[in-house]
Amino acid sequence: MNQQIQHLYDIARKPERRIIGLMSGTSLDGLDIALCRIKGSGSTTAVVLEQFATVPYDDDFKAEIRTIFAKRDINFERLCLLNPYIGRLHGQLILDCLHTWAIEPSEIDVVASHGQTVYHAPKSQHRHDKFPNATLQIGDGDHIAALTGVITLSDFRQKHIALGGEGAPLAVYGDYFMFSKAGQNRILLNMGGIANFTYLPADGDASKVFTTDTGPGNTLLDAYARRLLNQPYDADGRLAASGQVNELLLDALKTNPFFNAPFPKTTGPEVFNVPYVEEAQQRSRTRDLPAANLMATLVQFSADTIAHAIRRVINEAEMSNPHVYMSGGGMHNPVLTGAIQKLLPDCAFGVTNDLGINGDAKEAVLFAVLANESLAGGTTSFGNRQGVPTVSMGKVSFPK
Repeated sequence: MNQQIQHLYDIARKPERRIIGLMSGTSLDGLDIALCRIKGSGSTTAVVLEQFATVPYDDDFKAEIRTIFAKRDINFERLCLLNPYIGRLHGQLILDCLHTWAIEPSEIDVVASHGQTVYHAPKSQHRHDKFPNATLQIGDGDHIAALTGVITLSDFRQKHIALGGEGAPLAVYGDYFMFSKAGQNRILLNMGGIANFTYLPADGDASKVFTTDTGPGNTLLDAYARRLLNQPYDADGRLAASGQVNELLLDALKTNPFFNAPFPKTTGPEVFNVPYVEEAQQRSRTRDLPAANLMATLVQFSADTIAHAIRRVINEAEMSNPHVYMSGGGMHNPVLTGAIQKLLPDCAFGVTNDLGINGDAKEAVLFAVLANESLAGGTTSFGNRQGVPTVSMGKVSFPK
């Protein structure tokens, strides 16, 4: 047997594994690196987050990604060059964190890398009959494995698409294994660039579990913070808090058919972006709004669409005593979270920190859990619903 395959087999048979999960989201703020110790698999999964860091990206890196990010027409050579470049950068950032944490790479079993999404195109969005759902993440796993010397699992979303999903959100798997609790209906709400949630029923029935995008989380807020404040985000929602919501613009923003499409569904900055807002402003004749009012309206847009989606699942599931646990960058915006809580007064709110997982680390931990499931998991059936295929995800890259 190939020695690398034997090593992978030995890792899969261990009683616990140390897995580094990586997440680089659409906000492009940095690389989340979560070192996890994981025992069991499936419903017996137990995760301890040993170390976590978000390593900020510099302005040059962000500018490089934005030359190709969520754009139909790009410099294809730049895309080709960025694929290994990001893989090597992520590998080096792992090594830097391990050095800081006084941990040798040989002490890590596997790396689980999400990569950097550069384009998301579900069929509902691209509308080309002959083409399937599609998504593209770059930052090749071979380069991470070769640089770190650690077996790497990557490109998780492609198997999800191959078996009928849209490649996102993938949170359903980790959320179910880590956060289900008998007797409590839970909504795991993640507010990254795009907001999504996982519904976890109180009876623990996996066939009822699903995850869906709701629409914008921070993507429009951050885009306009860069334009209006020359800052990566509106810290503590201060600009939004000083403004007034414009109802004409808010109504125009909410006309996209995505918001009334059936669950599950996915979207991205390919749809919800600055031109989308500008077109809504033109239709609503609100192009001259003060900056604070524009930001206040964008926050309310995210809050309304998140709350609308959660309210739908509460009503459809006839849910009682729902608990919403928040994660992602949006949980730090008190204007956004306050607006959501006001719209959902019958929900109890918390953060995933309350459940033992740092809300900023949650998405990176998810990919560590997905890698663990691919290595050591069995079969957990989520039923036959579109968007939640029962799959083992991740492609394996050996160090040499």
